[in-house]
Amino acid sequence: MKARELNKIGFPKGPIVADILKACGDARSAGMNAAAVRDAVNTLHANPESMLESPHFGAIAAELINGAPNCYDIRDESEAGALYQVWGADQIDAGAIKQMENAVRLPISVGGALMPDAHLGYGLPIGGVLATEGAVIPYAVGVDIACRMMLSVLPMPIEGGGPDPIDKNENELIRAVEKHTRFGAGAKFKGRERREAPVMDLDWNISPIIRRVRPKAEEQLGTSGGGNHFVDIGEIEFPAEFRGVPAGRYVAILTHSGSRGPGAMTCEYYSKLAMSQHPNIPREFRHLSWLPLDGDGAEYWEAMQLMGEFASANHHCIHSTILRELKLTPLLQIENHHNYAWKEMHGGREVIVHRKGATPAAKGDIGIIPGSMASPAYVVEGKGNHASYDSAAHGAGRVMSRTQAKQTFCWNPVRKDLVKHRVKLISAGLDEVPGVYKNIDQVMAAQSDLVDTRARFLPRIVKMADDGFVED
Repeated sequence: MKARELNKIGFPKGPIVADILKACGDARSAGMNAAAVRDAVNTLHANPESMLESPHFGAIAAELINGAPNCYDIRDESEAGALYQVWGADQIDAGAIKQMENAVRLPISVGGALMPDAHLGYGLPIGGVLATEGAVIPYAVGVDIACRMMLSVLPMPIEGGGPDPIDKNENELIRAVEKHTRFGAGAKFKGRERREAPVMDLDWNISPIIRRVRPKAEEQLGTSGGGNHFVDIGEIEFPAEFRGVPAGRYVAILTHSGSRGPGAMTCEYYSKLAMSQHPNIPREFRHLSWLPLDGDGAEYWEAMQLMGEFASANHHCIHSTILRELKLTPLLQIENHHNYAWKEMHGGREVIVHRKGATPAAKGDIGIIPGSMASPAYVVEGKGNHASYDSAAHGAGRVMSRTQAKQTFCWNPVRKDLVKHRVKLISAGLDEVPGVYKNIDQVMAAQSDLVDTRARFLPRIVKMADDGFVED
C-alpha cells in the first residue's frame, strides 16, 4: 500500500501513515498476502477496537482509539498564533478566537485569517478564513453553501429637491417584493409558480446526495429562506463613476441568500462523511474533519460548485422577476459568494481557501458587505492583502445569539428606531433587529487595509422571514 491510498481510506497525513506502512511491510514479511493486508488496514480504520490483538496493527489501533493528537500530527497550541492574523480583535469574542486557533493547528492547514465581523460557528468561526493543502473541510465552507449577495442598481435616480422615487412608488415596490419572493425554512414555489433557470439543466447526478436534493432545488429555486437572509430595496450612492454608472444616488435591490435546503443537505451529507473518516480526532477538532481532494473531497468539490450555481440562480430569479414586474432594466448587477472554497495560489503554492462568512478581496475583486436592516451596506473593491488570504468581512457580525435577542428586544422601540432610519419593514424576526449586530462602520474601519469603499447602500424597504413580527 502507498501513503496516498491510506489518505483516501481516511487516515490523515502525518506520522500515523508511516506507522501503518511499516506495519503493512511487517505483515507481508510475516506471510500475509496483499489482499489480507488491505482488508486489515480498512478494518483498522473502520473498527480499530477489533484490531487491538493484531500483532502488526494492535499498537496503532490503540493509538487511534485513544485519539492521541500525535496520530493526526496536530500542531501545538503555541504554534497557532503565528499561523493567522486578526482584524478588529477588540470586536471578536474569545470563542471565535479559540476556534480559529484550532483550525490552523490541523495537519492540512497552511494558515488563516479572522475578519472583524467574526463570531462563533461550527468548526471554523463565522468570519474565518482557512487555507489548507490537498483537502477541503465541509464545515469550513458552511452549512449554507455559497451563501451570497447580489445587487441590482435601477435606472431610478434620486435627485436632490425632486420627489423621492422610493416614497413615491412604495406600494408598487412592496407589491413586487411580496409577489416574487418566498421566505422561511421550508419556503418554496408550487405548480406554475415554480421558477426556471439553466442551473437545473446541469448534471445533478454527480453524487447520491445531489440526485436526492434535485426535487427540492426545483421547488426552492428563487426563494430566500430564513435567518439573516433578506430582500431590500434602498438607495445607493456612488461618489464617483463606477462600472459605467455615473456618480449619484439611485434606487437599488439588494439580496442575501444561499443554496437553501439543497445546500444544507449537501453540507450535512459530506460533513458526516468527513467525520466518519476521522472517528478518533480529538473532540474539539471534530467539526473540522476534512476530505482529501484526491479522494471524496473531489466529489464534494463538484457538489459545492453546483450549489454555487444554484445559489446564484436563486438571486437572479428574485431580481429578474422583481425587475420584470417593475418593467425595469438594471444599470448594473454585482454579486459574490461568502460561504465557499476556492483554489488559489498563495506563497507560491496552490491552497484551498475556505471563506466561511468572508468576502473575496483579491486586488480588483468587487464585493458587497451588508450591515443590518437599519444600517448601511457597502460595495467594496479588494486591495489584495495576502496576509488575509485576499479576504474581507462579509457583514456586521452578530453580538448575541438568536435566543438572547428574543429575550432582549421587543418590537415597539425597534419600530420607532426603524422609522427614524426611514425603513419600512415588511417582515422579520426579533433575532434580526439592528441591536443584534456589530456597528458596520466600526467593522469597515477595522479592515481599511483590505478593501476600499466604492458605494454606500441604505435600506428603505426590508423583507425577511416573518418570525412573529408584531406591534407590542
